[in-house]
Parts: sequence; structure tokens; C-alpha cells
Amino acid sequence: MRRLMNHSNTRKSDLFLHAQRTRADVLRMIHLAKSSHAGSALSMIDLLTVLYEKILRVDPSRPDWAARDRFVLSKGHACAGLYAVLASRGFFPRDWLNDFYRDGARLAGHVTWNGIPGIEVSTGALGHGLAIGCGMALVGKRDLQDYRVFVLLSDGECDEGSVWEAALFAPHHRLDNLVVLIDYNKIQSLAAVSDVLALEPFAAKWKAFGWRVQEIDGHNFDQIEAAFDFPPTANEKPNCIIAHTIKGKGVDFMENQVLWHYRFPDDQELAAALSQLEGRE
Repeated sequence: MRRLMNHSNTRKSDLFLHAQRTRADVLRMIHLAKSSHAGSALSMIDLLTVLYEKILRVDPSRPDWAARDRFVLSKGHACAGLYAVLASRGFFPRDWLNDFYRDGARLAGHVTWNGIPGIEVSTGALGHGLAIGCGMALVGKRDLQDYRVFVLLSDGECDEGSVWEAALFAPHHRLDNLVVLIDYNKIQSLAAVSDVLALEPFAAKWKAFGWRVQEIDGHNFDQIEAAFDFPPTANEKPNCIIAHTIKGKGVDFMENQVLWHYRFPDDQELAAALSQLEGRE
């Protein structure tokens, strides 16, 4: 039953090409809107591609299906990536992407729940997503439901004390139906994470709080998929997957550059980026 509503037969090469197309959609959206957070969106695309193509039990024709898995993008500023993935999966028409972040548009500049199929909750104020996910997971356990809750955090977001309060809450309540995925791209809004507020030893912190922890290459499709291959109840512990990623992944002049947290690509930069994303496997 867990696998009924995903695309479990998707090949690795197909996942790569799908992710590259999604990155291209993201950059077009951000370019048209003259918005920001390209680097943050690009770093998580491979993670979202595997989630929505291979892992999550969801049905775009029934976005409110009671048995669906829940996904919360806590780093709501990177919403262009999630919107592009949802459109690709058929949750809403692709032409909605063209009006991203414009006055009166459906798709706001941070994840917005109202009227957007596939969005569980509005996010953007950092540090809230994990607490919300804990609540969803606790309800699922108490109602004897078998859905899982997935929360994607940014690394810079883990500077927030509310994240660690929720990190204490989940093991206390044995929320083994909760999966936290951390986009560890090492750069936050204005500088390297290690310079702003160092997180290491990062995995050890989550383990000390009582989580089951894995570290993976967040751009290796085999590792991403394998990280989710755990039983529904994993020793009654919540699950933390620390995904080592690259800010701006897929475009050489954007990779590991703090500039692309806020800047949008101009016409020439967009053309150069699209030639990389659409011209190679």
C-alpha cells in the first residue's frame, strides 16, 4: 500500500533529467519574477525529485486524500523549487509557474497553502516547519493512521532554537512516522553557515537528541532513495537525513556562491544557465 501512489519504476537517468528540467523551470520562474533564492531552490531539487517520484504516497487528483504522506517545506523561501515539482507531478497547471511571485498570482514568494493543491501549510518564517511536522506526526500516531510526515529544513534554519525544541519533542513522543531531511548546502543568507553559527558536530547533535541519523550525498539519487528505505517503525525513533548538497547545484557559476541567495539571473545569465541544464545529461 505504501507504494501505490508513487512512480517507483522511474530510472536513475530519468530522475537526473527530470531534476535538470525542474531546475530550468525554477530559474525561469525566478528570472520572470525578478525574485530571489535561486541557490536555495537548486540545492534541494534532487531531494524533492526523489521524494515526489519515488517515495511519497500522494495522489495529485486527490490532494486532500486522508491517507497521503505529508510534506512540509520548512525553508519556505525556496518555494520556487517545490512549486515546480508540484506542477510537474500534476498537482496544478504548469502555466501557474509563469506568474510566480507577481501581484495577484496564486504562487506567492514563500510557500502558501491557500488554494494551492499539494501544499500542506504556509511556511517562510524559519524554524516553524519541524514543530508543525511534529504535530502532524503526533496526530497520525494517536489516530492510528499509517501516513508519514516529511519535513525539509535548511541548515541555516537550524540556528533557530525552535528547531531544537521540536527536535526534543519528537523522540519523547516516539514519532517514528516523522522524517526530517536537512538541505546541508553550507551557505545561508549572507555567509557560510560555519561562519555565522557553526552546526558541527551536526549529526552527533541529532543523535544525542534521540534521532535515527543518516548522512548522504544529497545529489546522489541512489543514496537519496536508499536513505528512505527504513521500516515504518524504526526503533520508535524519528528519522533525520542530513543531505550534503551544493548551493546553486547544476549551474557552474551559481554553485557555492552566496550571491545567488538573493540575486536573480538576468537575460544572459539565464541563457547560460539553461544551456547547462538542458544541454547535458
